[in-house]
Amino acid sequence: MLSDRDQKVMNDIKSWEQSLYQYETNDFVLAYERYFERAFSLLPEQTQKDFFSVVDTWLFHLHALIQGSQVQHDAKERVLSAGRVFNEDIHQVEDLKQLSIDQLQYIAQQQIARHRLYSFAQGGLSGTGGPVLLGTDIPAIAVINIRSVQLVAMTYGYEVNNPFEMMTSLKVFHAATLPARLQGQGWKQLMDELQSTNEYYFYEGEEDLTNTLWLEQPLRQILKAVTILLLKNKTVQGIPFISMAIGAGVNYQLTRKVTDFAHKYYQIRYLMEKEKDE
Repeated sequence: MLSDRDQKVMNDIKSWEQSLYQYETNDFVLAYERYFERAFSLLPEQTQKDFFSVVDTWLFHLHALIQGSQVQHDAKERVLSAGRVFNEDIHQVEDLKQLSIDQLQYIAQQQIARHRLYSFAQGGLSGTGGPVLLGTDIPAIAVINIRSVQLVAMTYGYEVNNPFEMMTSLKVFHAATLPARLQGQGWKQLMDELQSTNEYYFYEGEEDLTNTLWLEQPLRQILKAVTILLLKNKTVQGIPFISMAIGAGVNYQLTRKVTDFAHKYYQIRYLMEKEKDE
């Protein structure tokens, strides 16, 4: 049985979930969606499949690269050390599930705040309009956000180095970066997969990640880059404050959206497992 505090967090997530399902879009967005799909459909079907296959493969490799990096290993150790402040018997990621929801929230919020700061700083640097910084903006923001999802998962006791957890963390990242009108569908798919799964090692669900509608987020990043290029010469004492503010603001809001979504997913998963065990 969940504690009163656990139930309060569960109810808060359920309320947020309902807001996703009840999100109403406007006619302009629907018209844009139809235009975008129609424009992309002009490409040959095989070209579309090859394109999304390349993007999916890139995300898989990026996930593995981040997970295997020394930086991520050090971050994992910091999470475990933070957990041992509350319980000295924590030795591996799975042991973190012994902590209370408030203790886990505290550790997760530290990781979330750190990555929002990274995103803000990276966006500000790309906003200077430098060709290298601007050219690496999309890979850099992808690394920051995938890494943040991995660390939130580890905070709640889920090691993301097996097939199921790897695919799940990528699907959480994918759903979190969908347009607001589609996030409810992404959340429902995650919940359906979670409730229908008994084996948490091998992944047996749909492995395709990206699709036409998901491309809206990369296109927003490209639009941001174009705006930065147009405004980078508008400086105050030689510093392009306007373009830097745009870069920092857009990237921060994206990471805020991703971390909020990921945090709620791993919270409710932790609570559902706790409820089931008891």
